Amino acid sequence: MVLKQVCIVFLALVGLLTANGLAQQSQPPKLSMEKAGKISAPSGQIAFIRDKNVWVMNWDGSNQQKLVTAENADGRLSWSPDGKQIAFVRQGSINLQGPNNLGGFHKLYDVFVAFMDSLGQNSNWWQQITDNLGGRYPEWQPDGKTIVFTNDMNANYVNSVFPNYQTCAVNIESGKVTPFLSDLADSTDLYAIMPTVGPDSLYAFVLFNKMTPAGVIISPIDVKTFDETTIRQKFKSIPKGYAPAWSPDGKWLAYILNDMSNQAIYITTPDAAETYFIYKPPVKQNLQTYPLSWASNSQWLTFGLSDGSLWIIDITGNGLKQIVPAGMNIAPAWSKHK
Repeated sequence: MVLKQVCIVFLALVGLLTANGLAQQSQPPKLSMEKAGKISAPSGQIAFIRDKNVWVMNWDGSNQQKLVTAENADGRLSWSPDGKQIAFVRQGSINLQGPNNLGGFHKLYDVFVAFMDSLGQNSNWWQQITDNLGGRYPEWQPDGKTIVFTNDMNANYVNSVFPNYQTCAVNIESGKVTPFLSDLADSTDLYAIMPTVGPDSLYAFVLFNKMTPAGVIISPIDVKTFDETTIRQKFKSIPKGYAPAWSPDGKWLAYILNDMSNQAIYITTPDAAETYFIYKPPVKQNLQTYPLSWASNSQWLTFGLSDGSLWIIDITGNGLKQIVPAGMNIAPAWSKHK
């Protein structure tokens, strides 16, 4: 999704990321047990990428099995609501060497779907969902028929210099892709990536300015134009926020504070009024900045560290458990099927 009509107000937007959003605290509190309610035991399955292939396992790391032998899987995974399919992304690339020595290298992506009934049967079976070479960060929607994703509309141009990121929805049955904005315009400054759709027709995304992340924006899904008035009246923001993900019950938005001097996982309410600390990586470790993933009961999160270890933790910041040791593991995603 390319944000329209905001280039002239970007400086105002940067200020609003603090004034109209979450004021980052030096040490936000943890969510109390009283407010969180009884924490149920974790359950279900978790998918993850190992050595560029898609794997699945039980929530505790047991029974690990390869689902897809893609050898180029990359980025966010997302389960269908019924737990029978997993959306994933495969990565390609192009290296253009023009006759006048101009050109360059850029990566290409498309969204695919794997089928759980092929587990243990055929790891070379999947379905391609998008085909314009720009699809990333898929998130399966509750209707079971729609995947929302980031789409670089310029990716299929061999001489593309700048991306044109749109938030799009694709119908997995028809393959029809629909951008969130109906009046599209090119932009070389402002982009939105990592969309996640939440409650009450809200969605969140990471705002980029000239390929530099500015923070997470919480926006009504029906906003069609973006100007200073719209930003002030309708947007909430999280400065330096990254990798957002709505909880299945819609009560929380999880995100990573992508400040390398103070990187941590937080959750906030849909109105960004209450923020709670979840987890900070140990010294010499960083969080993998793939979108976070929730368990179906909205009480547990899974995430990865830079050494390739995978973990779970509950919303009070307790119950931390390593489920996969260090290795070539990234992007864990919890099944939403109960």
